[in-house]
Parts: sequence; structure tokens; C-alpha cells
Amino acid sequence: MIDQRIAGSFARQSMMTSLEARLVEATRGRCVISAPILPAFRQQHGAAHAAVAFALGDSAAGYAALTLLPQGQEVMTAEMKINLLSPAIGEALEAVGEVIRAGRRLTVVRAEVFALNGVSRKSVALLQGTMIGV
Repeated sequence: MIDQRIAGSFARQSMMTSLEARLVEATRGRCVISAPILPAFRQQHGAAHAAVAFALGDSAAGYAALTLLPQGQEVMTAEMKINLLSPAIGEALEAVGEVIRAGRRLTVVRAEVFALNGVSRKSVALLQGTMIGV
């Protein structure tokens, strides 16, 4: 299920378009984004560059936060930390973003990024941060 407000905002993100990212799910407090690991976004060892994992995780967490904000508001990242757990080797990445705590002004979020290879799914990054409504 995808919240239409989230889908419209996601469609305006040129970076997600460049990554060929797809909005898989956007429901209350949760968002899932997937993208193929494109040759143009690999690092020298053949894995997806960490910037791709960060971009997908940040967007998934941000859209999870946006699902809880009132109509007319958008969201921006105030801060975000990433732990890279393993090289992102596979066919695609999937980022699952969730709201940990929604406050009046700030929302604490997290995301986990997985490398997908056939039927296997391996956790490659964890992100935690703060979003602010704008």
C-alpha cells in the first residue's frame, strides 16, 4: 500500500530517479524503497557505493516520518548516522524506514538497508537520524 501524498513527493526526487529507485510501500510510520545496483553507482570492488545505501535509507526513513506529518508539510533530514555492516553486493538494495518516535517538531527515525541477490537478503547498513517537518 502506498500513501498518494508520499508517492507524489517521491516522484519529484531526481536522485531517486537517477538510482531507478521504486517506492514499494508507504504506510503509517513505515516506508520501503528498492533500487537495482546499477553499474554507474558501484565502487571499485563491485559493491554498491555507500552513498547509494545512505540515499535509499535516508529517503525511506524520511518518507516514514512524512506519513505522520499533517497535509501541507514536507520533511527534511536534520541529522543522520550510518553504520555500514557489509559490502552491498547483489542485484538490488532495499531500504526499510521506520519512525521510532514522532515528536511535535522532530521525528526520530531508523532505516535498515538490505542487499538482495536472488532469494537472499543481507543487512548491509543501519541508519538512525532525526527528521524535521518543513
